[in-house]
Amino acid sequence: MFLLDFLKKLLGEKGRADAQEKKSIYGEAHEIEEIHSVWDYIKLNENTQAFHISAVLGFEEWISMEEILRRIKEIFSMDYKNKRSLYPYVKTLVDCGLVETNSVGGIKKWRKKDVLIKIKRKKAEEEEETEKITNA
Repeated sequence: MFLLDFLKKLLGEKGRADAQEKKSIYGEAHEIEEIHSVWDYIKLNENTQAFHISAVLGFEEWISMEEILRRIKEIFSMDYKNKRSLYPYVKTLVDCGLVETNSVGGIKKWRKKDVLIKIKRKKAEEEEETEKITNA
C-alpha cells in the first residue's frame, strides 16, 4: 500500500506539473486563426494582360477565350489583335495554381480557383490594431 501511494503521489505531481507548464505556455499566447483568400492579397499591375484576365474571370462559371476577349473589350475597351497573346498569361496563372482549366470538346475554359490561407494572429496584436483604428 505504501508503495502504491508513493507512486501515485510521485506520478500525480509530475502530471500536475506538466499540466501547469502547458497552461502557462498556451495561456499566454491566444492565437486567432483567420481564413483569407489569396486573391485578396494579389496585386497585379494595372492595364496588363494578367490584370485584365483576373478582372474578367470569376469563381463560379467556366469562361472560354472568346468570352474573356469579349469581356475585356466591354470592360476595358481594349481589343487584342491576336487572341493567342493571352494564352501564356492564362497558362502562367494555371501553373501557379490560381486558375483552373477545363477542356471539353476541344474548347478550353477557365475560372479562378479560390485558394484559402490561414493567418494566425495573437490576440494582443488584434486588440492593438483595433485600438489604432478607433483612435484614428
